[in-house]
Amino acid sequence: MGEYPKILVIYYSRTGNTAKIALKIAEILNADVEKIIDKTNRSGLWGYLKSGYQAARKRLTDIAEPEHNPAHYDLIIIGTPVWAWTISAPVRTYIYHYWKQFPKNIAFFATMGGSGDEKTFHNMQNIIGISPINTLSVKQNEISAQTTDSKIHNFCQDLLEKLHPKQPNNEHK
Repeated sequence: MGEYPKILVIYYSRTGNTAKIALKIAEILNADVEKIIDKTNRSGLWGYLKSGYQAARKRLTDIAEPEHNPAHYDLIIIGTPVWAWTISAPVRTYIYHYWKQFPKNIAFFATMGGSGDEKTFHNMQNIIGISPINTLSVKQNEISAQTTDSKIHNFCQDLLEKLHPKQPNNEHK
């Protein structure tokens, strides 16, 4: 196997759930982490309602300048909470601003209360114009019950295998 790939995990988290998954993925893959900083106050009930409204309307928001350039990585993994069955406004904004710098290898993960992951991944793929090499969906009850470890490990292992497929053994017997 060649050099270990350079990986960046990019995420936004309003409540901390997406952050937990992002940091676990980054730990397993020895990846750099880019936390998307949203300049909009999304705390409390009003923040929750505003977040869902902006996501449903496909609104962009004001985010801080990122620390890492995604073009410097072999793989980027983008994580978002599912808001109103679609991409969170901060992640949508990041993708809109930086998609031209993305490498050819991307993966997505989403955290959600119940559903919306497939639509979210489809919307992300449509904006970026690249199919993800893998996706991971994690529900709130899995995070609360702390039953995500094997799912995350499998996701990471699959990513590494797709980046470095096993070569057939060409030895003659």
